[in-house]
Amino acid sequence: MPNDKEDRADPGRPSTESPRRWPRRLTRALQWAGLATTAAAAAGAVYICVLVYSTPDVDELRRAQSMRPSVILSSDGEVIGRFSNVYQAPVTLKDVPKDLVNALIATEDRRFYEHHGIDPERIVGSAWGIVNGRMQGGSTITQQLARNLFPQEIGNEKSLNRKLREAITALRLERTSTKAQILESYLNSAPFLYNVRGIEMAARTYFDKPASQLDTAQCATLVGMLKGTQRYNPVRNPERARERRNLVMAQMVRRGDLTSTRYEQLRQQPLVLSFKRPEDGDIGQARHFVAYVREQLVEWADAHDVDLDTDGLVIRTTLDAKLQRIAQEAVVRQVGLLQRLAGEEWADARMRAVRIKPPAAGSAPLKGAGAPFAEFWRAHAPMLAEMARDTPDFRLAKQAGQSDAQALASVLADTATMDKLRDEKTRLSAGFIALDPSTGAVRAWVGSPDFAREQFDHVAQAKRQPGSTFKPFVYGAAMQRGISTEHRYLDGAIDIALADGGVWQPTDGSGPSGEMMTMREGLVQSKNTITAQVMQEVGAEAVVGFARAAGVREAKLDPVPSLALGTSPVSLFEMGQAYATLAALGERRAPLLIRQISDRQGRVLETFESPPERVLDATLVAKLVDVMRGVPQTGTGTAVRSEWNVKGDLAGKTGTTQNNTDGWFMLISPTLVTGAWVGFNDPRVTIRSNYWGQGGHNALRLVGAFMQQGQKAKLIDAKAEFPKVVRDPPEAPAEPASGAEPESGGGLAGWLGLPSLPARPAPSSADAAAEKQQRDQALGR
Repeated sequence: MPNDKEDRADPGRPSTESPRRWPRRLTRALQWAGLATTAAAAAGAVYICVLVYSTPDVDELRRAQSMRPSVILSSDGEVIGRFSNVYQAPVTLKDVPKDLVNALIATEDRRFYEHHGIDPERIVGSAWGIVNGRMQGGSTITQQLARNLFPQEIGNEKSLNRKLREAITALRLERTSTKAQILESYLNSAPFLYNVRGIEMAARTYFDKPASQLDTAQCATLVGMLKGTQRYNPVRNPERARERRNLVMAQMVRRGDLTSTRYEQLRQQPLVLSFKRPEDGDIGQARHFVAYVREQLVEWADAHDVDLDTDGLVIRTTLDAKLQRIAQEAVVRQVGLLQRLAGEEWADARMRAVRIKPPAAGSAPLKGAGAPFAEFWRAHAPMLAEMARDTPDFRLAKQAGQSDAQALASVLADTATMDKLRDEKTRLSAGFIALDPSTGAVRAWVGSPDFAREQFDHVAQAKRQPGSTFKPFVYGAAMQRGISTEHRYLDGAIDIALADGGVWQPTDGSGPSGEMMTMREGLVQSKNTITAQVMQEVGAEAVVGFARAAGVREAKLDPVPSLALGTSPVSLFEMGQAYATLAALGERRAPLLIRQISDRQGRVLETFESPPERVLDATLVAKLVDVMRGVPQTGTGTAVRSEWNVKGDLAGKTGTTQNNTDGWFMLISPTLVTGAWVGFNDPRVTIRSNYWGQGGHNALRLVGAFMQQGQKAKLIDAKAEFPKVVRDPPEAPAEPASGAEPESGGGLAGWLGLPSLPARPAPSSADAAAEKQQRDQALGR
């Protein structure tokens, strides 16, 4: 019997083991391949599941498609602003030109109506183009919409991951939306540079017209930008944008949406823009007002679980768009004239004769005059160095390790920085407000002459000393104490003891007359000496109480004697509210800015009113208003009638603070309260002359111009009247005792039986200088 071992070891015999081993190895290989395939399929399935799960679901798609900025309307229905993260104005598909839709489909997605979100034919064509070195997009309009709606979730990187997310979202969009809805959403969400989204704002930005008025070439220009907004930006790359526009129109010809003849006509046209950055002009009106409205709505939005930027609310405000335009024009024009006057007065070392009338717009500057404000900066060189220390450049130099002196020297040596600093510091600003005293409604609001240059709001944010516009609260408090409007005070030098042991000596710019004046005359002529005596008689706490009742409720009012002359800073908004209480004869209404809020379907979410609150006696306030009537009649505010020819039953008060730092004018009628403030943002910079530095000559101009044009347009009632009042009888002069010689001097004081004022010796030069300094430091009218 043969030996098995020898048989297996014989090399000449064929192996019987190899054929048996190969099937086992192949089987194992196939098994491993199967396992790998299964694992890969499972991993792919998991990956797809994760993508499906992480891409926006149906509810998110609906929310994204329905996102709309909230619209702010004036009382007469005009759009005055929007709340949005971007500049966006939604438009419906029926309100855009047919050429726009045709251009979009012809260029971006010719098979739009045939596919269901993904176009396989286009994907293959895109892939073939890449193989042949021709880059072309494969995304449909629906896929592009998915990226527009969910830029963070989908992203813009060139990757399979992004393409799959985009495809899944596009399929969901097609399943939940009609083709018309997809087109409308796309047109409202497409980006167009400059933080602009949507075709409506793009039309306004590049052509200064609504989308509904775009012509064929303009439609093609905007659609052409979609391939690459930077590359085909018509502002920076006009020739490239024009070529792209013509290509879009050629695609329209190819699709049958434009005739060849018309195309040949249009392609020859130059690219004509009317470009206007959204932030350079107003999207609507009253941007300070809109910003304040938003602040007031933050808590309301949180409580009602709404998003002001995306929920498409319709917010109806109390602002009158026509009055707002008049107010803006008055502020811009009058501040411009005052700016020129201020610059001229500070141009030379010796101030020229003060202009009593402002220069005509566009007139030549004074002959031989220096540069505007040249003398101011020469005379205030140390101040310029202080201002330089407040600049970001100084802080950066210090952070870089420079010494204080080195940093200051480097800033002062930088011509561009210093020119900008001088320009900012010497730019006059202003605020204006108008309210309806019968409802509390805000009718006009101008926070600064130029929102683009100055967002700081001089109506609500700025707090400045009100000067003599605070005096009506002093006289109102006196009337509450039973003091007659005809009570007499001596217009003379007075000393008022202060709590710290010092002495306050209030003065007037014109000096004391030595005559007796009634309380009525003291307010009409804005006499500081009279007002201070009235304050002494009633006490600071009573004055604070009256001001608080009227509406000055946020400002800190220091109960000190100088409060009588308006030394505690307040906002123009508060002063407007307080004067509105006077115009309403003691009925206070909280300021009303919003009338109604509705959702996008028109359902009213909330309405707002300002119920009246009786805070002051009507008869007493009517008497106070009667006294204030004298200001525009014979007092410090006569220019509102004589120069601006404002008609009607008016009352008001002017105000000027130390060194002409602040100018104020408040004017009330039965139907409208208006107020204005004028000054420089840095209180160290002031108007040079005492004429133009007075509120009766600067702030009054803003109110006068507004009232004049408002009455001319019949937007302001000039026939309404305050109630007639019975004036207090004149006080009889004191009679001397029988048989006694009155120890009195001559003149009116002697006739009244009052002690004569001691004769004042001729002042020395030192005394004269001290008196002048005292007058300069006193609060003016």
